[in-house]
Amino acid sequence: MRIVVIGATGGVGARLLPMLVEAGHEVHGLHRRPEQARELQRAGATPRAGDLMQMRQADFAALVRGADAVVFSAGAGGAGAEQATRIDGDGPGTLAGAMAAEGVSRLVLVSAFPEAGRDRDLGEGFEHYMACKKRADADVAASGLDWVLLRPGTLQDAEGDGRVRAGRAVPYGPVARGHVAAAIVAILDRPRLTREAIELTDGDTPLDAALDALAR
Repeated sequence: MRIVVIGATGGVGARLLPMLVEAGHEVHGLHRRPEQARELQRAGATPRAGDLMQMRQADFAALVRGADAVVFSAGAGGAGAEQATRIDGDGPGTLAGAMAAEGVSRLVLVSAFPEAGRDRDLGEGFEHYMACKKRADADVAASGLDWVLLRPGTLQDAEGDGRVRAGRAVPYGPVARGHVAAAIVAILDRPRLTREAIELTDGDTPLDAALDALAR
């Protein structure tokens, strides 16, 4: 498949790209800074320049044209309310409109666990971020695309042992970024897994078995 990864240089995306390349896919990765292009090339991906703070539907359309699937794993990463609004809130819905216009249906959106941070007072900025994530989920779910919302728990900078807990509703907990990347690959390999919101944490079940249990 020809797969476009938005968020290709992030903690999940950097793990995802080599997995997709190793699986034989043609991978295109969005980047903002010129030096990131070399990183993507070293991973075996085709660099595609773009700034999510500036991109409009026409820019997304040019990016996804001819693709078989798109992964959106980008996020503002605590950069501020304006960035969260544009990237986490506006980005997925604008992308979905572009995909529909270009006839590209398959979209995997890395979202957020609804219970994230509920046991702490993380301030208005975090509440705004969570509201943006919810808005993006709703926009994608209403888009008519072949979508999957992947909602990881607290991200850990680790590869993981391949064992997870995945479901439509699971207890909140941590999850290795490597598990999130591997889950995206597995979702793309399962076309019957569609129009689902999947919560993901580290757990005791082999990842493939956990996702097979959800596939229709």
